[in-house]
Amino acid sequence: MDAHYLAPLFAPKAIVVFADAAHPEHAQSPHAPALLQALKGQRFNGTLQFVSTQTSGTLADLMEIKADLAIIALPPSEVPAAIELAARMACQAVMVLSSGVDSDLASAWHKQARREGIYLLGPNCLGFQRPSLGLNASTLGPLAEAGPLALVSQSGSLTASMLDWAARNAVSFSSVVSLGPHASVGLAEALDFLANDPKTQSILIYMEGIWDARRFMSTLRSAANAKPVIVLKAGRHSAGQAAARTHSAAMVGDDEVFDAALRRAGAVRVKSFDEMFSAAKCLASRVRPVGKRLAILTNGGGPGVLAADRIHDIELALGQLSAETAKALQAVLPALASLVDLIDLSEDATPEHFKAALESANRDSHVDGLLVIYSPKLGTAPVDFAKAVVSCKPDLSKPLLTCWMGDDAVADARVVLNDANIPTYRTPESAVGAFGYLSSFYQNQQLLQQTPPPLSTLAKPDIEGARLVIECVLAERRKVLTEMESKSLLSAFHIPVTETILARSAHEAMMIATQLGFPVALKIDSPDISHKSDVQGVTLNITSGAGVRDAYNDMMDRVKRLSPEARINGVTVQQMARTRAGREICIGVVTDDAFGPVVAFGAGGTMIELINDRAMELPPLNQYLARRLIERARVAETLGEWRGLQPVDLDAVERVLLRVSEMVCELPQLREMDINPLIIDEDGAVAVDARIVIDSGPHVIGGRAGAYSHLPILPYPARYEQIWPLRDGGEYTIRPIHTDDAQMLQELVQSLSSESRYFRFVSSMTELPPTMLAKLTLIDYDREMALVAVYKERQAQENGEIVERDRIIGVSRYITNPDQTSCEFSLVVADAFSGKGLGSRLMESIMDVARERGLTEIIGLVLTNNDGMLRLMRSLGFTVKPYPEDPDFRLVTHPL
Repeated sequence: MDAHYLAPLFAPKAIVVFADAAHPEHAQSPHAPALLQALKGQRFNGTLQFVSTQTSGTLADLMEIKADLAIIALPPSEVPAAIELAARMACQAVMVLSSGVDSDLASAWHKQARREGIYLLGPNCLGFQRPSLGLNASTLGPLAEAGPLALVSQSGSLTASMLDWAARNAVSFSSVVSLGPHASVGLAEALDFLANDPKTQSILIYMEGIWDARRFMSTLRSAANAKPVIVLKAGRHSAGQAAARTHSAAMVGDDEVFDAALRRAGAVRVKSFDEMFSAAKCLASRVRPVGKRLAILTNGGGPGVLAADRIHDIELALGQLSAETAKALQAVLPALASLVDLIDLSEDATPEHFKAALESANRDSHVDGLLVIYSPKLGTAPVDFAKAVVSCKPDLSKPLLTCWMGDDAVADARVVLNDANIPTYRTPESAVGAFGYLSSFYQNQQLLQQTPPPLSTLAKPDIEGARLVIECVLAERRKVLTEMESKSLLSAFHIPVTETILARSAHEAMMIATQLGFPVALKIDSPDISHKSDVQGVTLNITSGAGVRDAYNDMMDRVKRLSPEARINGVTVQQMARTRAGREICIGVVTDDAFGPVVAFGAGGTMIELINDRAMELPPLNQYLARRLIERARVAETLGEWRGLQPVDLDAVERVLLRVSEMVCELPQLREMDINPLIIDEDGAVAVDARIVIDSGPHVIGGRAGAYSHLPILPYPARYEQIWPLRDGGEYTIRPIHTDDAQMLQELVQSLSSESRYFRFVSSMTELPPTMLAKLTLIDYDREMALVAVYKERQAQENGEIVERDRIIGVSRYITNPDQTSCEFSLVVADAFSGKGLGSRLMESIMDVARERGLTEIIGLVLTNNDGMLRLMRSLGFTVKPYPEDPDFRLVTHPL
């Protein structure tokens, strides 16, 4: 309920400016004149003061100046003195406008700001704009118009270009923030502020790289859960990635992995900034589709066909009316109207026909979205058609987009549609593309809700056995596992593998093959050979003992000739997998520089690099995520009935993916893995070959050190689940909150007395708003934790049957403060369960979690008249003292 910690930066009430304002013509910083011009030519209604670092007078005189934000546009040599002066003036935030500052100097300024307890935006940034405050603290050009969009950009020049484009296209902003390389307050922090900003409805991001993947994912997930987030990222290809790395000084990473990260965060990605604003316009309608089926209503066949082609190009589906709907609608349409595929109303269509067709398509369950395309016809008024569409809008339950073809003839009609907040586009293709963003947003929001535990519900793996295999390999100073070691690791996680036995002589290989049964495969076993085929170290379909003997000897000769330095353990013998009805796929793990380990799925076999069929997902996975991952790969089309073959056992494929996810979560040393091929058919899956690369220590990608610090999304922490008895009998479970708890949490709040609700929320609200409910249940377990007490309540139905239902009867929560060392807590207990020891147990449990996360202090604000809570705090050893900023509260603190 408090102001955001970056409010002094982005919503200041008082500003002090260091830019040699007394003599701007002598300013040494090239940014100072433009900044001063922007500040003096605006409507900012707060306090604005200009101070020179050369000001004479005593320190006491300077300390009389108080401000929230200090803006510094000085030569680099004068910046440290200005930061010190800002601290003396009680500034909580500083912005340094500059360019060309290297990482060493920037780091020194960051350290100074941290010592002074100040948040620093910059250096190398061009400032920010807050149009609703009338504040243009930037060198980005004129102040933008106030509106619902926020823009955060890692490129100052591109930000200025986007603002210029937006001004010409009547796009308005709540905030514009230009971030530069070596920033202290960076993308994650700006996102966190905008996610909580009531004036921001959608967030646009231009980015080139990230510094801390865990922090980025945590903030992006939180923001995308609250409002649409649209991302334009540079560096989609290798040349662009190199340029982005040079420009932003941030990690770039693989573009496919970045796509996977954005999907999992619930954001939408675009490829150009006019696509960015197109997506923003569409998402601002706030109506979300529940699928990909877009119905096209048109009075011209050609534009409709173009739209249908674009639907196919971007893997949407053409929404078609059911037979019943089409029959009823056909009766009221012109004779030439066609309802096969497109809803082509013909050139004879009137506004009433458009209205009837739109209402029918909206009611049809085979349609998820509506696109109305109007082509000007002689003797018709485009405005009348637009008004007919607008009149339908209040009753529509599905997203509506429009395309009025032409220019001057339809200009007034477009105004009518825009005034009604109906997204309208100039071409059919761009309108279909906008629906694609809507569909992506919906699908990605489903992925956002998934926060699985590190281990699935399948049989528990032998984690200790797997770790012993890894430790033995690392002890030998090796990183690549042999096939035998790789299959041992897979077996420890219950992934089916072909039986594989190592032979150290031709005679031994022949006996093993005879016992296993023909046909068999021989593969070279060497710690120094990663890809056996490169040295002709694989022979398949051997059908006799003599063939095994000869193949063994020939293989040893070839490998020694092609790789004379390689150490050779021998040759593995395994029975050939039955492949007549099987499909070859590949499941693997790659480690990205920015995001750490990623699970990959696609076509397998020897042509894997050429086919380049690979879909990716961030771990941990659950069944829903595994199924979506399979669907994104092109090879998914071959897994059903295909060329006379039976459908494969998809459940078996999902199980392997879940097992690989477990390996990634529990084995932080895992760097690369290829299970290729994994042969699947209607009877299950079996791993024929595997290659695994490890390294000592986890690939830490940010966040605090600890369990799962190698993952960008912290798994659901099931280890905190506990069962406790109630004082008067019965028991309850304490566990971390998850998204499925939203309805139970709402019921808890609704059941509270008005006094209890006021004590918890300092508000008279009777239920949680949807955005607040989503924020309280979809949390990032790295920076906050909420523990719920769940009680199984027995209720009698009307028929006398007794049923059990879960009920949340209490919640304790902490959120890590920006200093990353302390946290702020909250606590609520159902009125019917107060006095039963529940509040004490919830507080002790949440303090244990905070202590384990390395936090050193837990604090909270309690209303002065909340006697019950204050007694509980004292009984738990909290220190209770007055809160200087508000006498209605007491500050309670406890060291951890």
